[in-house]
Amino acid sequence: MLPLHDIRVLDFSTLLPGPFATLMLAEAGARVIKIERPGSGDEMRSYVPKLGADSTNFHLLNAGKESIVINLKAKNAFDRLRPLIVETDIVVEQFRPGVMDRLGFGYEALRRVNPRLIYCAITGWGQNGPKASIAAHDLNYMAEAGLLGLSKGSDGAPVVPPVLVADLAAGALPAVVNILLALRRRDQAGEGSYLDIAMGENLLPLAYWGLGDGFAAGDWPKGGDALVTGGSPRYQIYRTADDRFLAAAPIEERFWMTFCGLIGLSAELRGSDADPEMVKRVVGEIIASRTADVWRALFSGHDVCCSIVASLEEAVADKHFAARGTFARKVVAADRSIPAIPAPIAACFREPGDRSAPLLGAHTEALLAKERV
Repeated sequence: MLPLHDIRVLDFSTLLPGPFATLMLAEAGARVIKIERPGSGDEMRSYVPKLGADSTNFHLLNAGKESIVINLKAKNAFDRLRPLIVETDIVVEQFRPGVMDRLGFGYEALRRVNPRLIYCAITGWGQNGPKASIAAHDLNYMAEAGLLGLSKGSDGAPVVPPVLVADLAAGALPAVVNILLALRRRDQAGEGSYLDIAMGENLLPLAYWGLGDGFAAGDWPKGGDALVTGGSPRYQIYRTADDRFLAAAPIEERFWMTFCGLIGLSAELRGSDADPEMVKRVVGEIIASRTADVWRALFSGHDVCCSIVASLEEAVADKHFAARGTFARKVVAADRSIPAIPAPIAACFREPGDRSAPLLGAHTEALLAKERV
């Protein structure tokens, strides 16, 4: 029996943060019902590449869910959804502040018919404050939360992050954590909760070390000058002779000394008092003198915390992931299937077997059978 087998979720969200959050809930057994607009549904359906009629992204993020189509602006929309709202445990939405209230589906309106409801609103900047209504995307949140400025490319400019950190790590994951906490509190007190999930401020804990340096010592980090942002030779990316890259992270002294011995770094450059820029330059020259395969073989069997930078294609083919069955489960669409997202839900709590994303509105008639016209 999965931990959320008796939980029902109404998902008003689209695109990424909300759907990824409800995907994790569905993986743990919750019944997730997507509320989609007539015609096109979730905008993510239209993306490319396609897997069947809808986008690959949509299938990956919405596997195991159900879909109903309803015009939330229609006068009878609330009455049509009331039977579902009464029986729902969790609502997830990610409109700008005030939109759900104007549509008649805000927390207070829903709580009146279901006091035990857990209402999770995911936004960029939260429900209040000067930035609450400002439109933004992941890159904007990273920029204004100070995280983007911690990165530094070869030309000194910040580097565009390769993953959507705000949407996933500061939106979807905090949403799930707080939903589970709200379910626990409901078990204790019998009442629902309103969850204000703000991606911009949820990014800040990810830079906990920089906050500590700044608040405690007044040493606010800048792009590329801190231990984990490129300021140290012990946490650095070095180019190899064949134009691949070595991710070297021998931070601890024992790892660093082993690393230095294996690459033949001179004794005077191994100590903590050596000029870090000089050490980075010399280590870079050494690493650039041999190919990635040579370094991989040399470091094998030694504790040096060094890795050859893999492409995403190489990573998913890693024998380690194969041994753990990371990509064993499939998302099925028509006559095709691809590996499912390895959502961060422990295997013992996860829905087994292959899954499919819902066709647009496929469950409307069955789920709205009790509607009042």
